[in-house]
Amino acid sequence: MFKKWSLNGVFLLVLTLILSACGGGQQETKPGEPPAAAEPAEPAKTESLVIGVIPTLNQGKMQEAIDKLGKHFEAELGIPVKIDVYPDYNGVVEAMNFGKVNMAYFGPLTYVIAHHQSGAEAIMTQLIKGEPFYYAYIITHKDAPFNSLEDLLQNPQDVTFAFGDPNSTSGSLIPGLELKERGVYRSNNDFDFKNVIFTGGHDATALAVENKQVDAGAIDSAIFDTLKENGKIDAEAYKIIWQSDKLFQYPWAVKDVDADTVAKIQDAFLKVTDQVILDAFAATGFVKAQNSDYEAIRKAAEQDGRLK
Repeated sequence: MFKKWSLNGVFLLVLTLILSACGGGQQETKPGEPPAAAEPAEPAKTESLVIGVIPTLNQGKMQEAIDKLGKHFEAELGIPVKIDVYPDYNGVVEAMNFGKVNMAYFGPLTYVIAHHQSGAEAIMTQLIKGEPFYYAYIITHKDAPFNSLEDLLQNPQDVTFAFGDPNSTSGSLIPGLELKERGVYRSNNDFDFKNVIFTGGHDATALAVENKQVDAGAIDSAIFDTLKENGKIDAEAYKIIWQSDKLFQYPWAVKDVDADTVAKIQDAFLKVTDQVILDAFAATGFVKAQNSDYEAIRKAAEQDGRLK
């Protein structure tokens, strides 16, 4: 019995020493603690850039601007660049979620959704007259009997109201929250207005107000100003009856793009001076951005039940 026990003991001792040697490089985990998370791997070198863009404007100049921007990026980055304008805001989010694009131009709301769903990271935004901010406006025709939002909501049952794209920050989310707080709008199908429509774009909303097809509409302040300055709408045909707090401008975001390429993209944006490109994005220039810049929009999206 003694001899058999000694051989077993020696075998167990040797086995223990072998296992200890094999596992000696691993970090010790204390009882009750989860294993240490592995550091995220740096994305492989980006060989090409596929960019998705939301349709902020439906103007013919948009395609010309996209073509110029694509050539500018190719010259600066030294890799193939393809840019597609998607038919709606949600299409760009889905394209990034499914890996069809590795960079995208989002509205602030669509960005926080894309960040939440697939980890998109903001890297740039545009400047409007030197600042990375804009507002949501509610506008009416100059002949309308409304000089404030309070005036508009005195008899909401007589008002036809226009939003832009359902996933637009200034064309839907922010003004929609304001109207919910005022008790006249609960959802796309439940409201006190005579009718609610979605035009799909800020320029379409402006034209609907100008042509008196709707009584009031929600619009991006920077795009509204650009439409007036470029003569796309009659600058004298409108009244602004409500303005939101400052909103951080539309981000350009990346996913699975290596750090060196991100730095080159940022430098390329800072070199953009072509007026056709700037006008298409209602911009006077570009500046670096980061995820934390969109915290206020994230909170608004959570309040409105947009993040799940």
